[in-house]
Amino acid sequence: MATAKFIHDGNSIDYTPGTDVAAGDVVVQGELVGIAKTAIAANLIGAIAVSGVFDVPKATGVSTAITAGANVYWDAANSVATTDDDTGNNKLLGKTVLAAADGDATVRIRLMQ
Repeated sequence: MATAKFIHDGNSIDYTPGTDVAAGDVVVQGELVGIAKTAIAANLIGAIAVSGVFDVPKATGVSTAITAGANVYWDAANSVATTDDDTGNNKLLGKTVLAAADGDATVRIRLMQ
């Protein structure tokens, strides 16, 4: 009978980018979304966080506020968090842990898969 083998706690995972990744960049791999805690050079193994609490960019202006506890998605085309999943094109980033007003440039989220 096959059994599972513990590897690590899973708060971060190995990631080898094709191009340089800056610290704080949001990385989307299919349905998996993570954030680089440190810079990762192209073609070298690094790690992305897949759990934790982060401040991420959001749009500003009228009707861009996000309530606490809302699901937020990563809009890769505009590099912002949004409450719109764009019919599955924007990938689930996590839930907000603090409300963000229209004028706030960031929203605090808890990553979740």
